[in-house]
Amino acid sequence: MENFKVFLKRYLQNSLCLCAALALILNFTIESLARQSVGGGLSYLIESPLVFFYNTLIIFTTLSVALFIKRRVFMYVVITGIWLTIGIINGVILSNRMTPFTTKDLMILEDGLTIVTNYLSVFQIVLAGAGVLLLIAAVVLVFIFAPKKEKIPYKKNAVYFFIILAILGGSTGIAVKTGIVDTFFGNLAYAYRDFGVPYCFINTWLNTGVGKPSGYSEEMMLSIFKDGELTEEVYADSDHLGEDVQNGDIVLAEEERPNIIFLQLESFIDPELITAIRLSQPATPYWNELQEKYSTGWLTVPSVGAGTANTEFEVICGMSVKFFGPGEYPYKSILSEQTCESYAYDLKALGYSAHAIHNHRGVFYMRNTAFSNLGFDTFTSLEYMSNVVKTPRNWAKDNVLTGEIIAALDSTENPDYIYTISVQGHGKYPEKQVLENPPITVTQAPTEDLKWQYEYYVNQIYEMDRFVEALTKELAKRDEPTVLVMYGDHLPALDMTEEELQSGDLYKTEYIIWSNFEMEKEDQDLYTYQLAAEVLERLDINVGTMAKFHQNYKDSPTYLSDLRALEYDMLYGKGYIYGGKHPFKPTKLQMGIREIKITGIVEIGGNLYIKGENFTEQSKISLYGEVLETIYLGPTVLGLLEEVNPEDVLDMKVSQVDRNSPSDILSTTE
Repeated sequence: MENFKVFLKRYLQNSLCLCAALALILNFTIESLARQSVGGGLSYLIESPLVFFYNTLIIFTTLSVALFIKRRVFMYVVITGIWLTIGIINGVILSNRMTPFTTKDLMILEDGLTIVTNYLSVFQIVLAGAGVLLLIAAVVLVFIFAPKKEKIPYKKNAVYFFIILAILGGSTGIAVKTGIVDTFFGNLAYAYRDFGVPYCFINTWLNTGVGKPSGYSEEMMLSIFKDGELTEEVYADSDHLGEDVQNGDIVLAEEERPNIIFLQLESFIDPELITAIRLSQPATPYWNELQEKYSTGWLTVPSVGAGTANTEFEVICGMSVKFFGPGEYPYKSILSEQTCESYAYDLKALGYSAHAIHNHRGVFYMRNTAFSNLGFDTFTSLEYMSNVVKTPRNWAKDNVLTGEIIAALDSTENPDYIYTISVQGHGKYPEKQVLENPPITVTQAPTEDLKWQYEYYVNQIYEMDRFVEALTKELAKRDEPTVLVMYGDHLPALDMTEEELQSGDLYKTEYIIWSNFEMEKEDQDLYTYQLAAEVLERLDINVGTMAKFHQNYKDSPTYLSDLRALEYDMLYGKGYIYGGKHPFKPTKLQMGIREIKITGIVEIGGNLYIKGENFTEQSKISLYGEVLETIYLGPTVLGLLEEVNPEDVLDMKVSQVDRNSPSDILSTTE
């Protein structure tokens, strides 16, 4: 007993020993929560001890701040509470979605609301609220009653603290250099799993944007292109940019240009390329048929299992997200604040109109803001679509997109650039059977759980293949030239290995360039940031900074370093490539192609009804910016379920609202 007391006095009352013990416990708890079990945390410790102890060192460093605080116990409680909160929130989120908790979830209001409304049940919200109140009460009580050190040896503790910082810095350098951790997260969920929650969470906070290249100057940027190569562009002189270009009124050529449609297919890949499974029949027969006739190849994408928006960004802007911070989504960071040159802006200089279409929530990944800063004229999200059929996992099926693409094409007389993002193939995939008598069954899989996940997945892919067939047949009927570029945004979130793929690469999907006019079949492998430039080159279109760069310099020995420099200059630097100005202005983004309007208000049996056109399930009656309780009765009628002052009736409008947060208004009728 006496020896035990000596042990407690010597070690547990020693601040550094206490910090180390607490850091170990905290890290184990955080990783167990991320893996949904104590066994998962234990496996992580055994299988990746170096990563585990490196992350423990990170937590230990934050706890060592208490060395300078007289209320040391209070500081331990505060720091422990912060880490536990991160771990608990991350664990809850990972039990409901594939993307882990990041600092952007804290910084952006929409995502914060999504966490509460979409990923937590009412019971969990109440429980979380009670937990927060208890934590606040505990912190207050500890502050009042916890012991307070009378004297702190600041000089000695400062030496300890700087030694700890030096050890952490050296360990970080060694860990990155030896591959224990990485600075590029191709898949955020996999990165959190492989590199640890503390390391990854802090990276999403500290490491963002594109770093300034060495020797950055006007001379350096202009030397990337040949003399005069960019001066021919209409936007080279910023005086030419503004409302004219963003409204697509400048036409540089009178010859007929084709419609250009990009179709980004969620988690799409031919399942026959996955060697770990066997199917009762092919899931993508039409896709395979198109590959025989049209240009195709492997497409190297920036993410695995998730990260749709980053594939999107690379194709739309011709930029690589690898030069951004680990796990960063430019849509949520830089593009929430400023514009960026994109193929939408470039093609509008040739008289195109630019449309975005996505059969999911308009606020997801902040697309309703990002698309304005990327030069799109319209954005049709799920809130503006009718007759939407859902999968058993509540994702919109892709067949609704055919009508939306045709509507976008019909909305203008000039050629159209349309970027379409599908969602049907989205995970998580169920580990139990949810499909009865599906068209395709999985006859062989590594495990029973994977069998049902794959069976659900391949049947969604089968339906997506049918959608592609229906879309191409509709486009083939049109008398205007059209190019349709189709590709998978990333592999499905099925935890596959490279050995289980015919490509041998987790970052490879496939693309097809279809057209309703004669185009020579040219098969080659591409990166997503090269795809649009390649398509434009085949159409003899050479407008835009990134298009010219990829078309003319992809074989240059400085190709990647120049690409990084361009990204920095165009987004974070002084815009030397534009003559020292950032010329692009946000567009007045129109939500939805079809005009939603009110044609009348009627009273029947004491109830008010609004008559109009193009209402959807997400149409709500609003008054002075406040959403009222509404019942959707059809595309031409909405019913009001609450009373309003008769004097205010004529001021009522119709608003399209977010599905998960009805108070978030996307647009309102005039």
